[in-house]
Amino acid sequence: MGKPLFYEILEKPATSCIIGICSAIWFYIQKKNIGYSHVGLSYETAIEGHYWRIITSAFSHISAIHLVFNMSALWSLGVVEQLDHMGLGVGYYLQYTLVMVVSSGMLGLAMYHLLIQRFKIEYFRRVTVVGYSCVVFGWMTILSVKQPSSKLELFGFLSLPISFAPFESLIFTSIIVPQASFIGHLSGIIVGYAIAWGFIHGMNSYWALSLLGWIALVFVWSLKKSGAVDLNFLEIESVTEPSLPVRFLASGSRRTLSNGNVGIV
Repeated sequence: MGKPLFYEILEKPATSCIIGICSAIWFYIQKKNIGYSHVGLSYETAIEGHYWRIITSAFSHISAIHLVFNMSALWSLGVVEQLDHMGLGVGYYLQYTLVMVVSSGMLGLAMYHLLIQRFKIEYFRRVTVVGYSCVVFGWMTILSVKQPSSKLELFGFLSLPISFAPFESLIFTSIIVPQASFIGHLSGIIVGYAIAWGFIHGMNSYWALSLLGWIALVFVWSLKKSGAVDLNFLEIESVTEPSLPVRFLASGSRRTLSNGNVGIV
């Protein structure tokens, strides 16, 4: 018999908080009938100055299945918080989650830029990404390097060797969920390897708080610059443009967008 859920929550406080935040945002999105175009990240919206979408897209899920898939995987990966003896732990988890949210979003945009500007594939200009999978894939990758003997548990009954989980999941979601964002997932894997192999390192509480401060500053500044929010109330206005193409990370269903493509992260 496993531990009571209450004790597992205490052992994974950061993971539990993130799952709570993503679930609350999902509930709000459903209640307000918010779509991909309101919170998702695309190359087109990024060049228009909507940098705040790097954050909102990562924590937003439109489909319940998408949310459950990502949060189930994240709960299993929360074991990172319990590995203080390996130099990981709660602080490491929070610091590098912050790095992955920002870095994977920026790397995904860089890949789209290359595909659009170098290879002239205009399709990727309006592909819109939502979902926490970039971070989920990043932690899968870090654990596959740091603790290759561990398992990734999904839905309480499916178990995958963590050493193969990043690429197994990448291929699986690409085949089973065609609208899943291959580039979004791949960016999470690349950032994960960069952290695990020490190319991105040196984070501590000071640098994490400094990064968080800059993120907050750019977030508010870009909201004002893009005209997406009334700073007196900080309420996001509805997007009146035709819907944007969307890609999500992980699995999920798509909410109807006229003339749009959807991608799940």
